[in-house]
Amino acid sequence: MDRAEWVERGTSIVDRLTTTQTQPPWWLVAGAGVVALVLVGYTPVWRFTRNIVTIAHEGGHALVALLTGRKLNSIRLHSDTSGLTVSSGKPYGLGMILTTMAGYPGPPLLGLGFAALLGASRITLMLWVAIALLAAVLVMTRNVYGMLTVFAVGATVFAVSWFGTDTLQAGFAYLGAWFLLLAGARPVIELQRGRSRQLRSRYQEDVASDADQLARLTHLPGIVWVGLFGLIAVGSLVIGAGFLISDISGVCLPGGTCAPGQ
Repeated sequence: MDRAEWVERGTSIVDRLTTTQTQPPWWLVAGAGVVALVLVGYTPVWRFTRNIVTIAHEGGHALVALLTGRKLNSIRLHSDTSGLTVSSGKPYGLGMILTTMAGYPGPPLLGLGFAALLGASRITLMLWVAIALLAAVLVMTRNVYGMLTVFAVGATVFAVSWFGTDTLQAGFAYLGAWFLLLAGARPVIELQRGRSRQLRSRYQEDVASDADQLARLTHLPGIVWVGLFGLIAVGSLVIGAGFLISDISGVCLPGGTCAPGQ
């Protein structure tokens, strides 16, 4: 691709950022949902795709840390799909509570936001919002594995948006939204299973999950926070599904946008 073609492609994308795109056929949206369900539900694949959830999880911590006035120091992503976001500020108070709370709701709420953009036929805008968010996470990532992971995901989204056909872009965008919506609940289930194992052991003082950190900060039981994370994940999935399928199916679900008369 020569310089003129790059300029032309860039101009086309800029135009598409401010306009709507044609809604994809129902089979593409449904197929993306099925593929996303496999990526979440099939454990051998989930061990790899969970890295995407970790990026969104740590990004949630990082964003809320900044919004609450804390100093964001670093983000680290590890090969076991765990992560760590470090921020400076008071180790107590509302800012610390909100920052700690933001991780598990991050992926499903991001999926809900993407679903809202897709429901409004903003496919290109959704892809470039994803690129911008990944770039922001990359800037703050401080370990090699984390940087490579975030870069690989961002490069893939960029390549699809820049070189992909309209059908490929739509399929990829819907796959991403479905994946984040469906992936919201599984880490919460894994969280509670891990808590249960640790609480049954003799090392209860070592339990350091987000829910248990919130329990220490708020004096509310950790299971309350696990339940809240689960409600956010399920609620985001229900509303997000409405955005994703109501326009193509003619069925108005909660949160969906329907044409007049539907």
